[in-house]
Amino acid sequence: MADILLIEDDVAIRTALSRGLRELGHAVSSSPTALDGLKLAVQDRPDLIVLDLGLPDLDGVELLRMLRAVSRVPVIVATARDGDAEMVPVLDAGADDYVVKPYSAAQLDARVRAVLRRAGGSAPEPLAVGALRVDPRARTATLDGARLDLTPREFDVLHYLAARPGEVVTKRELLTEVWQLPYGGADKTVDVHLSWLRRKLGETAAEPRYLHTVRGVGVKLVEPA
Repeated sequence: MADILLIEDDVAIRTALSRGLRELGHAVSSSPTALDGLKLAVQDRPDLIVLDLGLPDLDGVELLRMLRAVSRVPVIVATARDGDAEMVPVLDAGADDYVVKPYSAAQLDARVRAVLRRAGGSAPEPLAVGALRVDPRARTATLDGARLDLTPREFDVLHYLAARPGEVVTKRELLTEVWQLPYGGADKTVDVHLSWLRRKLGETAAEPRYLHTVRGVGVKLVEPA
């Protein structure tokens, strides 16, 4: 199983989750504060981090940005905040998944296994669609030889589409496969990320080159004519 770092300030939640995850076979370390959690993340190099947003010394989103500056460790955000206004910045900052409180150790275990499967299953070979090149191993993308400045989530969306050139992908599929939200989620989240991707690809929805919307169905990534 996985070596998990739990960053959670509520002692009752931290104790219950640590015990439940250990019973499911995971090795668990924990921290009640952001800065101590960051130290443990760098020092111990866990397989995955479960991060609460409401920490006493630093907001969890700020800690997530700090983590992403030094590590690619998968992060599942655990939070009571469940609106788009709160969750889109969290996902954009580099979270791999999130769970909304209250949740059980078994539910978290399922999320952990799904995130780790996805993290370990990236195709090693670069993908090319026209002048667009996506390298899943290095997690970089270039267009006409120039590197694109993508957030972790933007890269995940682009990689998923580039692996299926010309195939129409629904927003629900993106939510399920990229965001790992099989039981719900807002299409608006996908729309926002597609809009950001289009801007970085130098195109618009009205004048697409690579990203084409198929009205009422989804979106596809194609080589420009």
